[in-house]
This record gives sequence, C-alpha cells and structure tokens, in this order.
Amino acid sequence: MPLFRRRSQPWNATTSDEDLVAQAQRGNREAFAVLYDRYLPRVHSYCYRLLGERETAEDATTDVFMSALTALPACRAGSFRSWLFAIAHNVIADEWRRRRPTISLEAAADLADPASWEEVAASAADWSSVLSVLPRLSEDQQHVVALRLSGLSAVEIGDALGKPRNAIDGIHHRATLRLRSLVATGETATTTTRGGG
Repeated sequence: MPLFRRRSQPWNATTSDEDLVAQAQRGNREAFAVLYDRYLPRVHSYCYRLLGERETAEDATTDVFMSALTALPACRAGSFRSWLFAIAHNVIADEWRRRRPTISLEAAADLADPASWEEVAASAADWSSVLSVLPRLSEDQQHVVALRLSGLSAVEIGDALGKPRNAIDGIHHRATLRLRSLVATGETATTTTRGGG
C-alpha cells in the first residue's frame, strides 16, 4: 500500500493546520502539500537568516520538510507549527556542528575570550544591518529572533526550542538589547559567537 493515497479534497487558506495534519497522517498527500506551501517561505526564511547562504538554506529547508514528512505520524494535534520549527532548529544545529572546526584542548586555551569578540559590531541602523549582526548573537538568541521574525509566538518558540516561555522572553529581551547595542556602535560584524542565551 502506498504511503500516501491521493484524494480529491478542496483545501484552502482557512483550513486549520490541525485538520491538514490529521488528513496527512491518514495518508492524504495533498493535505501535506498544503502544509508545505503554507510553511515553506517561513521555514526557508528562518534557515536563511541563521545559515546566511541561499544554497545551504535551501538544502536545510528540504531536510526540514523531508524529516517532517517522515516523522508526521508523531506530530501531536494542534502543535504542527512549533513542531515543524523544532525540526528546523535541529537541522540548523546539525549544520552548525558540521561547520564548527575541531581543535585540540591546548589550542582552545589560546583562543581569545568570546566576550571580547562582542566588542566588534554592526554597520548602520537599517534592517540589513540588523540582519548582518544577527550572527553576533548567541545561538539561542539567534534562534529566538529568527523564529520571532518567522511569525511564531513566544509559546510556540518555547515549544520549538524545548524551553519555558519565561526563558524565551528573557532570551528575546537580551537579544533585543544586544541588537540595539550592536547597531548603535556602527561597527561591522566580523566574528560569530555561539553559545547560550
């Protein structure tokens, strides 16, 4: 029996994610196609904001939807959006791990303090300069800001990242202060930091 059976069902923009997920879990491939069309721009935008390269973001977006399709039977009703972005978060984290150079412990001891990297910052006070300094935020801050820009609420971001809402609010607040500081300095972003929020 095929994984998905084709059915003729008129889906529209008002059909809830919950209804579409239920139909897709029963094998209706058109229902998943509607979810794909609905979330493709947001997921791609999220991946692009955090990865910074169009091709890498496209590959990551493909990985997100392939993983979502494979894991769809495990998706709980009413949580598709945060569940999908949790998958995206994991795909991006995997990509960051692949990019991270490995060094010996002796060499790591000689590296500059990451806090000193934060002295270097953004260019001008426009949207592109805000996006250009996004990599200067901690990994958690980058994810929270990118998910917020993708339209997720604090509760959904918490679900996607596996953190309580008050933690998300704190991370978002620190990220906002950090972005303001980076943009206000008028410096250029030259170094990426990774770490907690």
